[in-house]
Amino acid sequence: MMCLQNKLDFNNIKIQSINAEWVHGNTALDVLRLDEIHPVVSGNKWFKLKYYLENAKQKGYDSIATFGGAYSNHIVAAAFACREYGFKSTGIIRGERPVKLSHTLMHAVEYGMQLQFISRADYKNRETLRLADNLYRIEEGGHGSLGAKGASEILQFVPVAETYTHIVCALGTGTMFAGIINASATHQMVMGISVLRDNISITNEVEALVDNANSHGDYTILHDYHFGGYAKHPPQLINFMRMAWNKYNLPTDMVYTAKTLYAIQQLALNGFFATGSRILMIHSGGLQGNASLPVGLLPF
Repeated sequence: MMCLQNKLDFNNIKIQSINAEWVHGNTALDVLRLDEIHPVVSGNKWFKLKYYLENAKQKGYDSIATFGGAYSNHIVAAAFACREYGFKSTGIIRGERPVKLSHTLMHAVEYGMQLQFISRADYKNRETLRLADNLYRIEEGGHGSLGAKGASEILQFVPVAETYTHIVCALGTGTMFAGIINASATHQMVMGISVLRDNISITNEVEALVDNANSHGDYTILHDYHFGGYAKHPPQLINFMRMAWNKYNLPTDMVYTAKTLYAIQQLALNGFFATGSRILMIHSGGLQGNASLPVGLLPF
Protein backbone atom coordinates (compact mmCIF):
# COMPACT_ATOMS: atom_id res chain seq x y z
CA MET A 1 0.00 0.00 0.00
CA MET A 2 2.92 2.35 0.48
CA CYS A 3 4.24 1.96 -3.07
CA LEU A 4 2.31 4.91 -4.49
CA GLN A 5 2.80 7.18 -1.49
CA ASN A 6 6.54 6.62 -1.76
CA LYS A 7 6.41 7.92 -5.34
CA LEU A 8 4.66 11.14 -4.38
CA ASP A 9 7.04 14.02 -3.82
CA PHE A 10 5.47 16.18 -1.15
CA ASN A 11 8.71 18.18 -1.02
CA ASN A 12 7.73 19.55 -4.43
CA ILE A 13 4.75 21.33 -2.90
CA LYS A 14 5.58 25.00 -2.76
CA ILE A 15 4.01 28.38 -2.28
CA GLN A 16 4.33 30.60 -5.34
CA SER A 17 3.74 34.32 -4.90
CA ILE A 18 2.00 36.11 -7.77
CA ASN A 19 3.22 39.65 -8.29
CA ALA A 20 0.53 41.10 -10.55
CA GLU A 21 -0.54 44.66 -11.16
CA TRP A 22 -4.08 43.74 -10.14
CA VAL A 23 -2.93 42.54 -6.70
CA HIS A 24 -2.63 45.90 -5.01
CA GLY A 25 -3.39 47.83 -1.83
CA ASN A 26 -1.03 45.78 0.34
CA THR A 27 -2.86 42.64 -0.78
CA ALA A 28 -0.95 39.40 -1.40
CA LEU A 29 -1.74 36.41 -3.62
CA ASP A 30 -0.01 33.06 -3.16
CA VAL A 31 -0.61 29.79 -5.02
CA LEU A 32 -0.25 26.40 -3.34
CA ARG A 33 1.36 24.30 -6.08
CA LEU A 34 -0.15 20.86 -5.45
CA ASP A 35 0.28 20.11 -9.16
CA GLU A 36 3.90 19.10 -8.67
CA ILE A 37 3.30 16.16 -6.32
CA HIS A 38 3.20 13.60 -9.14
CA PRO A 39 2.71 13.74 -12.93
CA VAL A 40 -0.44 11.55 -12.84
CA VAL A 41 -1.82 11.52 -9.29
CA SER A 42 -1.50 15.27 -9.34
CA GLY A 43 -2.86 18.10 -7.26
CA ASN A 44 -5.76 17.19 -5.03
CA LYS A 45 -6.25 13.69 -6.47
CA TRP A 46 -4.11 11.82 -3.94
CA PHE A 47 -5.77 13.56 -1.03
CA LYS A 48 -9.26 12.66 -2.25
CA LEU A 49 -8.37 9.05 -3.08
CA LYS A 50 -6.13 7.99 -0.20
CA TYR A 51 -8.73 7.07 2.41
CA TYR A 52 -10.90 5.23 -0.11
CA LEU A 53 -7.94 3.11 -1.18
CA GLU A 54 -7.06 2.33 2.43
CA ASN A 55 -10.69 1.50 3.21
CA ALA A 56 -10.95 -0.81 0.19
CA LYS A 57 -7.83 -2.69 1.32
CA GLN A 58 -9.11 -2.98 4.87
CA LYS A 59 -12.37 -4.44 3.62
CA GLY A 60 -10.61 -6.98 1.43
CA TYR A 61 -11.60 -5.69 -2.00
CA ASP A 62 -9.38 -6.33 -5.00
CA SER A 63 -11.36 -4.30 -7.55
CA ILE A 64 -12.49 -0.69 -7.62
CA ALA A 65 -15.07 1.05 -9.80
CA THR A 66 -15.34 4.79 -10.15
CA PHE A 67 -17.08 7.38 -12.29
CA GLY A 68 -16.11 10.25 -14.56
CA GLY A 69 -16.20 11.88 -17.96
CA ALA A 70 -13.91 11.47 -20.95
CA TYR A 71 -11.51 14.16 -19.70
CA SER A 72 -11.71 13.41 -15.98
CA ASN A 73 -8.53 13.96 -13.98
CA HIS A 74 -10.06 11.69 -11.36
CA ILE A 75 -10.42 8.77 -13.78
CA VAL A 76 -6.80 8.75 -14.90
CA ALA A 77 -5.49 9.34 -11.37
CA ALA A 78 -7.69 6.54 -9.99
CA ALA A 79 -6.49 4.16 -12.73
CA PHE A 80 -2.85 4.83 -11.88
CA ALA A 81 -3.42 4.69 -8.12
CA CYS A 82 -5.32 1.41 -8.38
CA ARG A 83 -2.50 -0.14 -10.37
CA GLU A 84 0.04 0.97 -7.78
CA TYR A 85 -2.10 -0.36 -4.92
CA GLY A 86 -2.67 -3.69 -6.66
CA PHE A 87 -6.36 -3.14 -7.44
CA LYS A 88 -8.16 -3.95 -10.64
CA SER A 89 -10.09 -0.89 -11.79
CA THR A 90 -13.19 -0.08 -13.79
CA GLY A 91 -14.05 3.38 -15.03
CA ILE A 92 -17.74 4.03 -15.62
CA ILE A 93 -17.68 6.80 -18.20
CA ARG A 94 -20.39 9.33 -19.01
CA GLY A 95 -21.69 9.11 -22.60
CA GLU A 96 -21.39 6.76 -25.54
CA ARG A 97 -18.03 5.29 -26.44
CA PRO A 98 -16.33 7.64 -28.93
CA VAL A 99 -14.66 6.49 -32.12
CA LYS A 100 -11.36 7.67 -30.66
CA LEU A 101 -10.66 7.75 -26.95
CA SER A 102 -9.53 10.99 -25.33
CA HIS A 103 -5.94 11.26 -24.12
CA THR A 104 -7.28 10.88 -20.59
CA LEU A 105 -9.05 7.62 -21.31
CA MET A 106 -6.15 6.25 -23.35
CA HIS A 107 -3.87 6.80 -20.36
CA ALA A 108 -6.41 5.20 -18.02
CA VAL A 109 -6.44 2.10 -20.24
CA GLU A 110 -2.63 2.09 -20.23
CA TYR A 111 -2.79 1.91 -16.44
CA GLY A 112 -5.04 -1.13 -16.61
CA MET A 113 -8.50 0.38 -16.24
CA GLN A 114 -11.44 -1.31 -17.92
CA LEU A 115 -13.85 1.25 -19.37
CA GLN A 116 -17.62 0.95 -19.28
CA PHE A 117 -19.61 3.63 -21.11
CA ILE A 118 -23.16 4.46 -20.06
CA SER A 119 -25.68 6.94 -21.42
CA ARG A 120 -25.76 10.46 -20.02
CA ALA A 121 -29.23 9.77 -18.65
CA ASP A 122 -28.03 6.68 -16.78
CA TYR A 123 -24.97 8.56 -15.61
CA LYS A 124 -27.11 11.34 -14.20
CA ASN A 125 -28.92 8.70 -12.13
CA ARG A 126 -25.77 6.76 -11.31
CA GLU A 127 -26.57 6.64 -7.60
CA THR A 128 -29.16 3.99 -8.50
CA LEU A 129 -26.63 1.98 -10.51
CA ARG A 130 -25.93 -1.28 -8.73
CA LEU A 131 -22.37 -2.56 -9.04
CA ALA A 132 -21.12 -6.12 -8.70
CA ASP A 133 -20.55 -7.13 -5.08
CA ASN A 134 -16.80 -7.49 -5.64
CA LEU A 135 -16.40 -3.84 -6.70
CA TYR A 136 -15.53 -1.13 -4.20
CA ARG A 137 -17.31 2.04 -5.27
CA ILE A 138 -15.68 5.47 -5.41
CA GLU A 139 -17.94 8.28 -6.55
CA GLU A 140 -17.05 10.83 -9.22
CA GLY A 141 -14.17 13.02 -8.13
CA GLY A 142 -13.82 11.08 -4.89
CA HIS A 143 -17.01 12.71 -3.64
CA GLY A 144 -17.96 11.70 -0.13
CA SER A 145 -16.82 11.92 3.47
CA LEU A 146 -13.56 10.02 2.93
CA GLY A 147 -12.66 12.28 0.02
CA ALA A 148 -13.36 15.38 2.07
CA LYS A 149 -11.35 13.92 4.96
CA GLY A 150 -8.33 13.55 2.72
CA ALA A 151 -8.79 17.01 1.21
CA SER A 152 -8.87 18.52 4.69
CA GLU A 153 -5.18 17.61 4.98
CA ILE A 154 -4.16 19.87 2.09
CA LEU A 155 -3.68 22.93 4.30
CA GLN A 156 -1.15 20.99 6.39
CA PHE A 157 1.29 21.73 3.57
CA VAL A 158 0.94 25.48 4.09
CA PRO A 159 3.32 26.49 6.92
CA VAL A 160 1.44 29.73 7.60
CA ALA A 161 -2.06 28.61 6.60
CA GLU A 162 -3.86 30.65 9.24
CA THR A 163 -2.32 33.94 8.09
CA TYR A 164 -4.47 33.90 4.95
CA THR A 165 -7.76 35.79 4.98
CA HIS A 166 -9.14 34.07 1.87
CA ILE A 167 -8.63 30.57 0.46
CA VAL A 168 -9.84 30.09 -3.12
CA CYS A 169 -10.18 26.85 -5.07
CA ALA A 170 -12.01 25.39 -8.04
CA LEU A 171 -15.21 23.50 -7.37
CA GLY A 172 -16.47 20.50 -9.33
CA THR A 173 -18.01 17.88 -7.05
CA GLY A 174 -17.33 20.10 -4.04
CA THR A 175 -15.24 17.46 -2.24
CA MET A 176 -11.99 19.40 -2.00
CA PHE A 177 -13.90 22.58 -1.23
CA ALA A 178 -15.64 20.92 1.73
CA GLY A 179 -12.34 19.52 3.00
CA ILE A 180 -10.70 22.95 2.83
CA ILE A 181 -13.66 24.47 4.69
CA ASN A 182 -13.33 21.86 7.43
CA ALA A 183 -9.63 22.66 7.83
CA SER A 184 -10.01 26.44 7.67
CA ALA A 185 -9.68 28.85 10.58
CA THR A 186 -12.69 30.77 11.84
CA HIS A 187 -11.44 34.11 10.48
CA GLN A 188 -11.00 32.80 6.93
CA MET A 189 -13.32 33.01 3.93
CA VAL A 190 -13.18 29.90 1.72
CA MET A 191 -14.30 30.58 -1.84
CA GLY A 192 -15.27 27.93 -4.37
CA ILE A 193 -15.22 28.78 -8.07
CA SER A 194 -17.79 26.54 -9.74
CA VAL A 195 -16.58 25.25 -13.11
CA LEU A 196 -20.00 23.89 -14.08
CA ARG A 197 -22.82 25.96 -15.48
CA ASP A 198 -25.96 26.38 -13.37
CA ASN A 199 -24.57 24.05 -10.71
CA ILE A 200 -26.73 25.56 -7.99
CA SER A 201 -27.51 22.23 -6.32
CA ILE A 202 -23.83 21.84 -5.42
CA THR A 203 -24.47 23.95 -2.32
CA ASN A 204 -26.49 21.13 -0.73
CA GLU A 205 -23.82 18.57 -1.58
CA VAL A 206 -21.11 20.71 -0.03
CA GLU A 207 -23.15 21.34 3.10
CA ALA A 208 -23.56 17.58 3.55
CA LEU A 209 -19.76 17.23 3.76
CA VAL A 210 -19.03 20.26 5.93
CA ASP A 211 -18.29 19.38 9.54
CA ASN A 212 -20.41 21.79 11.55
CA ALA A 213 -19.57 20.02 14.79
CA ASN A 214 -16.22 21.84 14.71
CA SER A 215 -15.43 25.49 14.09
CA HIS A 216 -14.27 26.59 10.65
CA GLY A 217 -14.31 29.59 8.36
CA ASP A 218 -17.25 30.96 6.43
CA TYR A 219 -17.60 29.96 2.78
CA THR A 220 -19.21 30.98 -0.47
CA ILE A 221 -19.61 29.51 -3.96
CA LEU A 222 -19.29 31.75 -7.02
CA HIS A 223 -21.07 30.70 -10.23
CA ASP A 224 -20.00 33.42 -12.68
CA TYR A 225 -16.65 32.10 -13.92
CA HIS A 226 -17.41 28.81 -15.71
CA PHE A 227 -16.82 30.28 -19.21
CA GLY A 228 -19.83 28.48 -20.60
CA GLY A 229 -19.64 25.21 -18.68
CA TYR A 230 -17.44 22.31 -17.74
CA ALA A 231 -14.24 22.19 -19.85
CA LYS A 232 -15.45 25.05 -22.04
CA HIS A 233 -12.44 27.11 -23.09
CA PRO A 234 -13.20 30.10 -25.29
CA PRO A 235 -10.30 32.16 -26.69
CA GLN A 236 -10.54 34.59 -23.77
CA LEU A 237 -9.65 31.81 -21.34
CA ILE A 238 -6.85 30.42 -23.52
CA ASN A 239 -5.35 33.91 -23.78
CA PHE A 240 -5.56 34.26 -20.01
CA MET A 241 -3.72 30.94 -19.59
CA ARG A 242 -0.97 32.16 -21.90
CA MET A 243 -0.67 35.36 -19.87
CA ALA A 244 -0.47 33.45 -16.58
CA TRP A 245 2.41 31.40 -17.93
CA ASN A 246 4.27 34.24 -19.64
CA LYS A 247 3.97 36.70 -16.74
CA TYR A 248 3.96 34.47 -13.67
CA ASN A 249 5.40 31.16 -14.89
CA LEU A 250 2.22 29.52 -13.63
CA PRO A 251 0.77 26.63 -15.67
CA THR A 252 -3.00 26.31 -15.42
CA ASP A 253 -5.57 23.96 -16.89
CA MET A 254 -8.61 24.94 -18.91
CA VAL A 255 -11.13 23.15 -16.66
CA TYR A 256 -10.27 24.24 -13.13
CA THR A 257 -7.27 26.37 -12.26
CA ALA A 258 -7.38 28.90 -15.10
CA LYS A 259 -10.97 29.73 -14.20
CA THR A 260 -10.01 30.02 -10.53
CA LEU A 261 -7.15 32.42 -11.18
CA TYR A 262 -9.31 34.43 -13.57
CA ALA A 263 -12.00 34.75 -10.91
CA ILE A 264 -9.44 36.01 -8.39
CA GLN A 265 -8.19 38.57 -10.92
CA GLN A 266 -11.67 39.87 -11.68
CA LEU A 267 -12.64 40.02 -8.02
CA ALA A 268 -9.45 41.92 -7.23
CA LEU A 269 -10.03 44.39 -10.07
CA ASN A 270 -13.56 44.99 -8.78
CA GLY A 271 -12.34 45.71 -5.25
CA PHE A 272 -13.69 42.55 -3.63
CA PHE A 273 -10.63 41.95 -1.46
CA ALA A 274 -10.07 44.49 1.30
CA THR A 275 -6.72 46.22 1.61
CA GLY A 276 -4.30 43.96 3.44
CA SER A 277 -6.02 40.72 2.42
CA ARG A 278 -3.86 37.62 2.02
CA ILE A 279 -5.23 35.24 -0.59
CA LEU A 280 -4.25 31.60 -1.07
CA MET A 281 -5.26 29.87 -4.28
CA ILE A 282 -5.16 26.07 -4.28
CA HIS A 283 -3.59 24.79 -7.52
CA SER A 284 -5.47 21.50 -7.72
CA GLY A 285 -3.49 20.04 -10.63
CA GLY A 286 -5.39 18.76 -13.64
CA LEU A 287 -2.83 19.88 -16.20
CA GLN A 288 -3.27 16.63 -18.13
CA GLY A 289 -6.62 17.98 -19.30
CA ASN A 290 -4.77 20.38 -21.57
CA ALA A 291 -3.62 17.43 -23.69
CA SER A 292 -6.95 17.58 -25.50
CA LEU A 293 -6.07 21.02 -26.88
CA PRO A 294 -4.31 21.38 -30.25
CA VAL A 295 -0.55 21.06 -30.02
CA GLY A 296 1.12 24.44 -29.67
CA LEU A 297 -2.00 26.29 -28.50
CA LEU A 298 -0.39 26.80 -25.09
CA PRO A 299 3.26 27.73 -24.49
CA PHE A 300 3.75 25.14 -21.73
